[in-house]
Amino acid sequence: MKRTLLFSFLLGTSLATAALAASHMKDGVALADEQVFTYRVLDDIKSFDPQINTDVDGSGVLRDLFEGLFNDDAIGDQVPGAATGYTLSEDKKTYTFTLRDAKWSNGTPVKASDFVYAWRRLVDPATASEYAWYMELMGVTNASAVTKGELPPEELGVTALDDKTLQVTIDQPLPYFISMLTHSSTFPVSQAVVEELGDQWTRPGNLVGNGAYVLTEYQPGERVVRERNPEYWNNEETIIDKTVALIINDENQALTRYLADELDKTDVPAGQYPRLKAEYPEEAYSFPRSCSYIYFFNMGENGPEYMKDVRVRKALSYAIDRDIIVERILQGGQYPSYNFTHQATAGFKLPPIEWAQWTQAERNEKAKALLAEAGYGKDNPLKVTINYNTDEGHKKIAIAASQFWKQTLGVETELANYEWKVHTDKMQKGDYEIGRYAWCGDYNEASTYLDLMTSYSGHNNAKYSDPEYDRLMAESKTMADPQPNYTAAEAMLAEAMPFAPIYQYTGVIMLKPEVKGWPVENLMQNWYSRDLYITAE
Repeated sequence: MKRTLLFSFLLGTSLATAALAASHMKDGVALADEQVFTYRVLDDIKSFDPQINTDVDGSGVLRDLFEGLFNDDAIGDQVPGAATGYTLSEDKKTYTFTLRDAKWSNGTPVKASDFVYAWRRLVDPATASEYAWYMELMGVTNASAVTKGELPPEELGVTALDDKTLQVTIDQPLPYFISMLTHSSTFPVSQAVVEELGDQWTRPGNLVGNGAYVLTEYQPGERVVRERNPEYWNNEETIIDKTVALIINDENQALTRYLADELDKTDVPAGQYPRLKAEYPEEAYSFPRSCSYIYFFNMGENGPEYMKDVRVRKALSYAIDRDIIVERILQGGQYPSYNFTHQATAGFKLPPIEWAQWTQAERNEKAKALLAEAGYGKDNPLKVTINYNTDEGHKKIAIAASQFWKQTLGVETELANYEWKVHTDKMQKGDYEIGRYAWCGDYNEASTYLDLMTSYSGHNNAKYSDPEYDRLMAESKTMADPQPNYTAAEAMLAEAMPFAPIYQYTGVIMLKPEVKGWPVENLMQNWYSRDLYITAE
């Protein structure tokens, strides 16, 4: 009965705010009567739990349902969210945040203790979060010991001084600490709701959040719907009433539905950006986006024996013609990649990598020599398998890689396509040989990439491990200028080749011209439905 009343109230609120929007102006233009934003996502959302989710599209949903201490603005700078501000101790190791007067979607107050509960929950080994290591990256006191089970979660350096004051202690000053607070793993959750409902707490009608929207519908593999949260502290400034994410694996089908006005936003299929930009100049966009596309090589104990040989890993990487992939297959302004960190990352200086300076012909010759040294050739061909998740672009790149390897090295390649959840589970379990992967930065600083390859990272699916690499990244946290360590770390990755870097992303999208507020200048592409609005045609 309570849920029915809640949904009736939300529907009434939505209709009322839509009518209100129609009578108002935004940025000098009239607003459309219906403020519903519909967009395409490639894969199903892994989880609506902020401490469990790991995927990019899921994070987009979570930024609507929950609100962290800080948010990103349109250009990627941090602005107050659940916190109104903070003070920093003289030694720059204690942050004291003041929380605004805000409510959960069930009308109860958001308290500092909610953040304490969520952060402790993130690092608690019982939660088994793949992002537990994020607290270590933030340098929160005792995070490492808690994640290892050496200390209880209560020893984590986060304390509620009172209902509206949250104090966080970190081990060393970290200049980009505030930018890390926009990540969904740091979002608060309601302890009462989680403990009462258990693993059912994230279902529509059960989920209680502090974001601008509530989850009103979820059809696995089909759609995710969120609608205005009337309890949100800034609800009066929110214009979009409903956001609908449609899960569409086929990018060409998604484009067809976009052109039929069923979608307001979709991704541009590989190779079609030049045509679409010419035909729809006000709708096709390409802009830098902080993600790197790679092929992980499984060096772990479950990986194939051939992957233990760095000569094989280098040969496979060298033989991939990245220029063909970005210029002929993708054609969306992407950058061929020979390192991990996205080149547009703030303050990052692209290190000199020797093999990146060679011609493709030189790389191919070196690849042949290395594979021969490793004992593979015409009489003993190397056989490999590439795992990739369902997507036409991923398939095209996998086919191209298999052709490069066959033509240059005589390698026989099998392609294995899996649905997203199965694919990522296999990667985590080490049940693969070569795996398609993309890492999108959690914040705009090089460590968001390079920390991934530390031995203690929850996402190091290659199982690469080098004490010197770990030392470089740990030391970088205490340096006024960590760039020398980042350069050295990139050089180590180039030498060990735990993955083949392939390309660095651009955001290549179609967006209806009446949709305003999309943050094309935000490299991280952290977007919020509450910042969008739809103008009248």
